[in-house]
Amino acid sequence: MKKKDAKTGSVPGETEGARRATGDSPGDGDNSRLGRSGRFSSKRKREVVVRLLRGENLEMLSRALGITAATLSHWRNAFLAAGEAAMKSREPDARDEEIKRFKAKIGELTMENELLYEKIKRMEEKHPFVPRRWRR
Repeated sequence: MKKKDAKTGSVPGETEGARRATGDSPGDGDNSRLGRSGRFSSKRKREVVVRLLRGENLEMLSRALGITAATLSHWRNAFLAAGEAAMKSREPDARDEEIKRFKAKIGELTMENELLYEKIKRMEEKHPFVPRRWRR
């Protein structure tokens, strides 16, 4: 077994690529790469998910990063769902602007109608409509 350097956490003469391949990079086992709170940034999560999608073993990656397999699976599922939603969206066209304008107009008219109905209700409460006879 090769002896690791205490400061760098690497074996003398070993390349960075070899350390990455074995998952034996400096800081493994602690949260030094994760920041003080041990949380992953969105960029870091994306990198982990891409590694999963490229075929890395879920269990091995889970152990190497110190994250549960369930959390990694959740990140992967959320990533794929967001990608699927992005693929379903379409480019806005001229009709979208017209529809938006019509919806705003419908909203204005609906509000005006509600205000008018309220005004009529109040007027009828104070002065109910009584049909009068015509005088001749």
